[in-house]
Amino acid sequence: MGEHLSPDEKFELITRNLQEVLGEEKLKQILQERELRVYWGTATTGKPHVAYFVPMSKIADFLKAGCEVTILFADLHAYLDNMKAPWELLELRTKYYEQVIKAMLESISVPLDKLKFVKGTDFQLSREYTLDVYRLSSVVTEHDAKKAGAEVVKQVDHPLLSGLLYPGLQALDEEYLKVDAQFGGVDQRKIFTLAEKYLPSLGYAKRLHMMNPMVPGLTGGKMSSSEEESKIDLLDSKEDVKKKLKKAFCEPGNIENNGVLSFVKHVLFPLHSEFIIKRDPKWGGDKVYTIYEEVEKDFAAEVSVKHVFFLIRVGVFSFPEKTCSPDLGFTSEALPKGSKNPAEDEEVIPSRLDIRVGRVISVEKHPDADSLYLEKIDVGEAEPRTVVSGLVAYVSQEDLQDRLVVLLCNLKPQKMRGLESQAMLLCASVDGDPRRVEPLDPPEGSSPGERVFLEGYESGKPDDELKPKKKVFEKLQADMKISGECVAQWKERDMMTKLGQVTCKTLKGGNIS
Repeated sequence: MGEHLSPDEKFELITRNLQEVLGEEKLKQILQERELRVYWGTATTGKPHVAYFVPMSKIADFLKAGCEVTILFADLHAYLDNMKAPWELLELRTKYYEQVIKAMLESISVPLDKLKFVKGTDFQLSREYTLDVYRLSSVVTEHDAKKAGAEVVKQVDHPLLSGLLYPGLQALDEEYLKVDAQFGGVDQRKIFTLAEKYLPSLGYAKRLHMMNPMVPGLTGGKMSSSEEESKIDLLDSKEDVKKKLKKAFCEPGNIENNGVLSFVKHVLFPLHSEFIIKRDPKWGGDKVYTIYEEVEKDFAAEVSVKHVFFLIRVGVFSFPEKTCSPDLGFTSEALPKGSKNPAEDEEVIPSRLDIRVGRVISVEKHPDADSLYLEKIDVGEAEPRTVVSGLVAYVSQEDLQDRLVVLLCNLKPQKMRGLESQAMLLCASVDGDPRRVEPLDPPEGSSPGERVFLEGYESGKPDDELKPKKKVFEKLQADMKISGECVAQWKERDMMTKLGQVTCKTLKGGNIS
């Protein structure tokens, strides 16, 4: 590909629709001598959305221009960015991204055999790379590292050291992937300039950098995985796509911060060289645009949903109406035909548990068991849940009445002496002393129904119902303990709500059951 193009034609194709190129003269020089080697990396964090078609269409341009293109699945970067991808999930997240990115590329007729796919941890854990991380950390200032990651790394009040390492590792990737250029969004610019400043200090060549503009979301700001209405997920249903587009910021005559128009400009035109507005014959029939500027000129509100929908659903996946988990990847039904499901091993992680704050409404004795009691507990649903437990044997009815408690709500309901228990009270206990039991306490001010999560697993979707044979809770429970500060934990990660830590009164070092 690209063998019939002149160096000037290749330059035009490589740079079209880019917002900025750092090192244009160097790019022209390389194209006079040989093909350009370029890489694009993506950190395997949240679910890829429709804006990913922008770099995908640019990668198509690179290949048409004869470039040697590497795609990096930056799994280690995902972990360093404030632990957006917990270590236990890196492999699953990477498989998820690989399936999605390859399917997107195939949908726009990009030949995968012309691409090289690399996983970050395949080379970033080597002795040589690690030594270069130390060498780089000895010359990069804290100020420069923090500044470089300001628009990419999640910004928090008390940043972790890992976030400062992130930009340096991205710079080193250029050397270890043996490329001439790195391609990314304009939000990466400060990382790119850090690479240009510091790689030569290690004796490595300064690379050139190419940047796409940031595509506005449907609400007018940046398209973000964390803002549901700003983006179209790749697995959204046809109805969801239409619903989101109807709410999209698409003011007639306004071409600024318009996510719909930007998609037309940066994806549809590079791929199809035309855009069609479907119109009734009485209004002149369909209108075909072959120059994007003409679309802007004639812009009106009736931008067709069908073009966007075609790329998202029909052109990409043709999947059933299913969703995918941001923690585990695709569901079986959502995988392209013949693809292996990366979630088949069913990773046992805390986000699969539906743990909530509850308030005890009433407590009464079980009619057929002296040691069991029925508790009606409000968990933020239309009706309170009935919980059958023996807790009153250790905590008085008066102490339980109107008390905030912590419940596991997605166990399969179980019959206990003829009555169904619809949730499980989580308590602290001590081995060898069955009478030392205390219910876990949510933070003061919590409300019934609030989500309880383990630190680092805030965003996962709980199973609808935990299958008894899989013993998910039992496997996780083995690592649940009470800390020396009476904080409930799993593998030393705090159990929390949005208001703070879940605790118990006195049972330091106890178990959770």
